[in-house]
Amino acid sequence: MKPKLFIDGEHGTTGLQIRQRIAARDDLDVLSIPEAERRNAALREDLLRAADIAILCLPDDASREAVAMVQDHGTRVIDASTAFRTAEGWVYGFAEMTAEQAGLIGDARFVANPGCWPQGPIAMLRPLVAGGLLPADFPVVFTGITGYSGGGKAMIADYEAQGEDAPKYMPYGLTLNHKHLPELKANALLTRDPLMVPVVGDFAQGMVAMLPLQLGALANPPKGADLHAAIADHYAGLANSFVDVAPLEKLERTPALDPETMAGSDRMRLHVFANDDRAQAVLIAVYDNLGKGASGAAVQNLDIMIGK
Repeated sequence: MKPKLFIDGEHGTTGLQIRQRIAARDDLDVLSIPEAERRNAALREDLLRAADIAILCLPDDASREAVAMVQDHGTRVIDASTAFRTAEGWVYGFAEMTAEQAGLIGDARFVANPGCWPQGPIAMLRPLVAGGLLPADFPVVFTGITGYSGGGKAMIADYEAQGEDAPKYMPYGLTLNHKHLPELKANALLTRDPLMVPVVGDFAQGMVAMLPLQLGALANPPKGADLHAAIADHYAGLANSFVDVAPLEKLERTPALDPETMAGSDRMRLHVFANDDRAQAVLIAVYDNLGKGASGAAVQNLDIMIGK
C-alpha cells in the first residue's frame, strides 16, 4: 500500500518545489487541497489525519497548529518551519550530520527540516567540533549569499518586479538575531553564539555559505589538511550521502564557488581553503537554497522515513 502524503502549504515556494520533485513518482498517494481551500481548517485537519506523512510548508504558528491537529492521531510530520528545529522530541533532518542521523530520521515521528542558511555551516563545523579540531567555544563568524527565492513568494515577486533595479547584493539580518542561529548553535555543537551576516543576491536560486577561521587563536592550530581530512572522512563514511567534498587545493579563485553552480541540485559541495603560514582557513559550502537547503532536503527525509 502506498504511503499517503499531504503537503500542507503546497502552493508556497517550498511546497511547489516538493511537488515538482515528486511529480513523476508512482510510489506515493499524494493528498491535495485546492488553493482556494487552503485556509479551510476542517479540511486541512481531515487531510493531515488521513496522511501517513505530512510535510508542513507553513509559517511557524501555522505549523504548531497543524502539529496539534495530529498530536494524538499518529501522522508522521516533516516540518519546514523554524518552529521545532531545537524542540525536544524532534529529530533534526540533516541526514548526513552524524553517522546515526539517517537512522534517527527513519525511525522518527517528528522531523524538523533544516533551514537553508545553517545547513552548510553545520555540515562543515560539526565534524571539526566533534573531532576536537575546533573547540565548542570557538568564535564562529559566517557569511554568504543566497538567491532571492529563499524569501518566499513575496520576495520573489518583489525582485522580479524590480527587474534591473533590484539590489544586486543586500546584507540583512543586521539585528544579529537571525532565526536560524539556535539550530546552528545546537547542531554544530557550539557553546558560543555564532555571528551570522547573510546576504541576498539578484538571482533566484543557489547559495554559498562561508566560514573564515582564525586558527591562530588556538594553542595548537590545525592545518588545512587536518580540517579537510576530518570533513572528507566524515562524509566518505556515509551511505547515500548528498554531500560531496571537493579536493584540497590552493586556488586564488574558482568558478565552482559561483552561488548558482548548484541551482537545481539537491546536493551540497564543501570546500576547504587554507594558508597554514598564517594559521587561517575558510570553509565554503555551495548548494541550492531550495534544494539541499529546503525542498530537496524534505524529499530526502521523506524517502528515508518511508524506507526508500
